[in-house]
Amino acid sequence: MNNKLNRRTFLARSALIGCSLAASPLLTPVSLASAPGDNRLVVILLRGGMDGLDVVRPYGDPAYKALRGEAGLDAEDPAIDLDGYFALHPALRPMMPLWSSGHLGFAHAVSTPYRDKRSHFDGQDLLEAGLSDLSGGLSRDGWLNRVVQNLPDSGPATAYAVGRDPLDVLGGAAITQRWSPEADLALSPQAIQLARLIMADDPQFREAFAQALEISEGDGDSVAMTGTPDQMMAMAGKTSPRGKTSAEVRIAEFIGKRLREETRIAAFSITGWDTHQTQDRSLPNALGRLSDAILTLQTTMRGPVWNKTTVVAVTEFGRTARLNGSKGTDHGTGGLMVMAGGALRGGKVMGDWPGLDESQLYGRRDLMPTRDLRAYLGWLLHSQFGLPVSTLETSIFPGLDLGEQPTLIR
Repeated sequence: MNNKLNRRTFLARSALIGCSLAASPLLTPVSLASAPGDNRLVVILLRGGMDGLDVVRPYGDPAYKALRGEAGLDAEDPAIDLDGYFALHPALRPMMPLWSSGHLGFAHAVSTPYRDKRSHFDGQDLLEAGLSDLSGGLSRDGWLNRVVQNLPDSGPATAYAVGRDPLDVLGGAAITQRWSPEADLALSPQAIQLARLIMADDPQFREAFAQALEISEGDGDSVAMTGTPDQMMAMAGKTSPRGKTSAEVRIAEFIGKRLREETRIAAFSITGWDTHQTQDRSLPNALGRLSDAILTLQTTMRGPVWNKTTVVAVTEFGRTARLNGSKGTDHGTGGLMVMAGGALRGGKVMGDWPGLDESQLYGRRDLMPTRDLRAYLGWLLHSQFGLPVSTLETSIFPGLDLGEQPTLIR
């Protein structure tokens, strides 16, 4: 495929064809990269600050009930016991078969080095840069792009579309490609033929339109549709494992198909984790979309490819240990990393649990971080792609001490 797909040609294309939604501010970009070897890595950025204490509940800690009340432990839809100490949020019940098979795990009480200011923007910048701070003139490229730069014989995956904004975690010198489900075209056959006739005498516009059609067909969906505009847009949707239309399902299907081919690294984001109010209503929706994405990855990749894949979901910070007056939680510190995949040695909650007594909390308000989440990422990269510890501690995550190696990969 022609690799001259850039923001300028895509915007020209979008101006020509009003049906393309790729310029939408609600765009969820997906970044892909090819790499040598058979192992795969998918990074999911959970934007907004996921409350790990609600997702994987330490009900065995005597202080948990005092902080959260019953918090689902004795509710009509209770949390699901994992190991006699931690319990899983009921919205993730569809993922329990992964837990039972050792393809799902968690690391609790983790964080980036970001502390106290609690800004989403700064927290996400630090998470995606993989640095200890952003004030020392260090490179602002993404840690996942630096991974690609350090893999021998790596190269760009096939380009499928250009999102409005790149993911910073994969931004940098190494070439990666982007796609978005909103980039699809929903045109009738007559509209396609008319557009071709109109552009026949203009090589630049004709090429842009041809590329737009090629991109829209690249995820396996048909471009030519019949019916009203609303019907055509509805036909472009996908159904999640929960029976609902879900952008995450389309993203995961696309990624899964690419990972079955030359792509080895993928990243995308899921929003909706900023739960200041009525968390019991908003968090289940976000968890359902995360579950949709991971389970769709599993079913799309199937067998041998899934068995060589690790999925990690990370967030910029955790949330307060106590519920606030609006039955939500505010920006905090220590959080949770979600891991899945057939390559994972899961079925356990990892990490040194710090406790939830007030004296054990960070600033007497947040879960105390006991390990840098970059250490888990680093050891995953070491196991999946053979990156040396020295490279990880100096180039990928500068200044990080990886510490003791956890048992993450089969």
